[in-house]
Amino acid sequence: MADGLTTRPRASPSSRRRPLGVRRALLVRWRLVPWWARVLGVFLLSRIVSTALLVSFAGRQEANAWTLARPDYASFASIWDGHWYYIISAVGYPTTIPLTDTGHVAENAWAFMPAYPFLVRGLTELTGLSFATLAVVVSVVAAGGTSLLLYRLMRHVLPEGSALFAVVLFCVSPLSPLLQVAYAESMFLVLLCACLLLLLERRYLAMLPVVLVLSFTRPGSLALALAIGLHVVHRWWRARRGDEAFPRGEAVRASTAAVVTGLLGLAWPVVAGLVTGVPNAYAETELAWRSAYVGYGPLVPFAPWIEGANWWLPGGSGVALLGVVVVAFAVLLLSPAGRRIGVDLRLWSVAYALYLLAVFFPQSSTWRLLMPFFPLLGVLAAPRSRVWRVALVVLFVVGQYAWLYFSWWVDGYDWTPP
Repeated sequence: MADGLTTRPRASPSSRRRPLGVRRALLVRWRLVPWWARVLGVFLLSRIVSTALLVSFAGRQEANAWTLARPDYASFASIWDGHWYYIISAVGYPTTIPLTDTGHVAENAWAFMPAYPFLVRGLTELTGLSFATLAVVVSVVAAGGTSLLLYRLMRHVLPEGSALFAVVLFCVSPLSPLLQVAYAESMFLVLLCACLLLLLERRYLAMLPVVLVLSFTRPGSLALALAIGLHVVHRWWRARRGDEAFPRGEAVRASTAAVVTGLLGLAWPVVAGLVTGVPNAYAETELAWRSAYVGYGPLVPFAPWIEGANWWLPGGSGVALLGVVVVAFAVLLLSPAGRRIGVDLRLWSVAYALYLLAVFFPQSSTWRLLMPFFPLLGVLAAPRSRVWRVALVVLFVVGQYAWLYFSWWVDGYDWTPP
């Protein structure tokens, strides 16, 4: 006793060192785990979270146009565009473009590319399993592959810990439930990530077989062609300044990759025109999806976002907001934080942004179209603050719930399709 208080025994030096020793031992063991195992561990944990959210919504789902009440997971994961992919896998594409009562092109299967549904169809023939089950399997496997390639991609521009955290952000992002449903996004992202990795490694001709499949999976090859073209220009400019060499052979291979990728980006519209006999069948089909907002009209490059901004926020405020977003995006890419991910990934971001601005109409499915900006997660992953990282993960998981609630879950008449 001292002054009426019980004195605590002092911790010995060895007991004070023990927690530090345990942490250090765990850190050493973690670093001994192969990089691919760490990435797949992150991916599997994230799938547990997203699956729990999807199952929770499926348990509350009422009967709708695609399922009965409280559907099983595979059925719930195959609604919306998943049903279009099922139709394509079962019967293919129409040879005659369907028309509305007013004579305009109606929504039809030509808006969806064949690589994903035909792959699932082939697997159903081999295994006898249902389309819904195998569509989810293909998406999950492709998403796991994307996570592995994304880590390799980020290691070109970020240290090991930040690269792995970029994968964490990808796996728990608000749209990450799409990685395990009957949509072609996962397949497109793994192919895109492979192309960007090959671009950074300057293996230009090796990109072309990947681009071939990508061009029949989802739209985006034209943006990739622009990114490769900007890469060529940047390397040529640096060579003129004497900053790095750009041998003629590499210039020829890179330019060839850009041109071939651009041509492949036009392949699916050409196929649609040849099969249906309507040269602009693909463009008119895509325009049918925005007719509920702004009616029918021709595709004028860069006009859809102006129309959409005025539709969502009339009176000029929508256009002003659009301008603010575009300027903020440019500032991000030019900022020190944006420069952390290197030139080529920023050039892809610019190219894809220009592509979206040129051809897409902003609606609820636009959130899904933002997924190819995944290299920008490297900007968010660079800070090493533990508070920052935990807060981002929590915010992203909450975003998953919000996206599922407002876009995926069918609540009566739903005008916010994913």
